[in-house]
Amino acid sequence: MFSRGIISNFRTPTLPFPTCKFSVSDKDLESRGFFLRRTISDLNLDHLNSVFVAVGFPRRDTEKIKLALEHTQSILWVEHKKSQKPVAFARATGDGVFNAIIWDVVVDPSFQGIGLGKAVMERLVEELLEKGICNIALYSEPRVLGFYRPLGFVADPDGIRGMVYSRKQKKKK
Repeated sequence: MFSRGIISNFRTPTLPFPTCKFSVSDKDLESRGFFLRRTISDLNLDHLNSVFVAVGFPRRDTEKIKLALEHTQSILWVEHKKSQKPVAFARATGDGVFNAIIWDVVVDPSFQGIGLGKAVMERLVEELLEKGICNIALYSEPRVLGFYRPLGFVADPDGIRGMVYSRKQKKKK
C-alpha cells in the first residue's frame, strides 16, 4: 500500500482558473471521444473500481463506493465514448461553504499523459471556487505531487502540518 501525503492550497490557487477557460476545452475533449460527467448516474462502479486498482488503489466494495459517492459534494469523471467506461475521475467532499477535500483522482493508465487528469482537476477546482470554497486540500501519492503543483497546490503551506488518524491493522493469525 502506498503512503499518502496531504497537499493543499488553503488559498486561491496560484494559477488563474477563469470560467470556461481550461487547458483542454469541453469541445476538444468531445472531438477526441471523451465526455465529461458530473453525476453518478451512468457511472459503472465496477469499471471505476478497475481504474482504482490499475493505478494502485486497493479494490473496494462497490456498495461502499456507491455510498461514498452519494455523500460526495462534487464529482467529475470522463467517459470514453467508444467503451462507455470511466477513464478519469475525481471527487470532493466538504462542508459546502469553507472547506473541501479532493479524493480519488485517477486516470486509467492507458489514457494517462493526454490531459484528462488536468482537465478533471481544473474543472473540479473551478467548481469549488465558484461555490466560494477556497480551502481545498487533497490526498495524493507522493510520486505524483508534481502533477498538482502547476494547478496551484502546495505541500504544507505556511508550515501547516496535516495529520491523519490511522488505525493499525490487526495481523491475522
